[in-house]
Amino acid sequence: MGAANFWSDSESAQAVVQQLKLVKATLEPYFNVESLREDAEVLVELADEDGSDDAISEATHAVQALALGCERLEMALMLGGPHDHRNAYLTIQAGAGGTEACDWAEMVLRMYLRFCEESDEFEADLIERQDHDEAGIKSATLLVKGQFAFGYLQSETGAHRLVRISPFDAQNRRQTSFCAVGVTPEFDEDLEVEIKDDDLRIDTYRAGGAGGQHINKTDSAVRITHIPSGIVVQCQNERSQHKNRSTAMKMLNARLFAIEEQKRAAEIEGLQGEKGDIGWGHQIRSYVLQPYTMVKDLRTAAEKGNAQAVLDGDIDVFIQAYLRWVAAGRPEVKGVKGGTE
Repeated sequence: MGAANFWSDSESAQAVVQQLKLVKATLEPYFNVESLREDAEVLVELADEDGSDDAISEATHAVQALALGCERLEMALMLGGPHDHRNAYLTIQAGAGGTEACDWAEMVLRMYLRFCEESDEFEADLIERQDHDEAGIKSATLLVKGQFAFGYLQSETGAHRLVRISPFDAQNRRQTSFCAVGVTPEFDEDLEVEIKDDDLRIDTYRAGGAGGQHINKTDSAVRITHIPSGIVVQCQNERSQHKNRSTAMKMLNARLFAIEEQKRAAEIEGLQGEKGDIGWGHQIRSYVLQPYTMVKDLRTAAEKGNAQAVLDGDIDVFIQAYLRWVAAGRPEVKGVKGGTE
């Protein structure tokens, strides 16, 4: 980067800058822990000599900070996949069940938005949202930006199940609803995925809005259907049809690339691929609000009794448990079999 002609090729320069950011993001957790360790050692030694409450309290806080730093370093060490460092597209699709399922899908969307809002590392852009006629959403797509966004959020791929007293049932009966979450990495624009023009059906439509003077008066929203695979992607967050189309094509590239990756993994491991993992009846996580409150991951057995906190974005415990589970070779957990109850 110190070379005189470094910025003469802007594309190459940007690639190097991105590589530098990745290297820094990889090394910083280690250097941070080293610094915390040195501070903790000094403060513990001073507390041992001084013996005062203030010195002991300061040393205690230093040790706690070191423990937290070690935990973050442990997570960073588990993100070694070829695409873990990338941004992530997170898609939510309501399952069967009409309004009940669409309301659940919107709750899940809010959960991920709150997770990103509370995080110092990630931010989310709403790429598209399809509202249900009565309540909730049929589908939505987020672009989650941040170092290792895909690595952290890949744990969320699968079917999410909700059990609660339905607010839409006059008889107050308990209902079970499903929604599917898919997570794929965002790739650079030069990603080579062969897509034939004849395989695409491109539709434009008027993006929905709250109305008023800012209502969209042109068909700027774009929906692209990849006919051979049946994949449908759409984008409506930009006023420009050209920008929406460009974003939709990037999403399609990512989805097609992910499918090819899964096929290769299935061939190597002799598996059926991951399609079954997101089908109804193959849920990865249950959110129970009635007759008790509990959120439980059905792969790792990680659970949290405060279901409302989870729905408010507190999902770190499940992400961390998933990363440890994958690092351990995806062992079968006692009481959990095949990702279902």
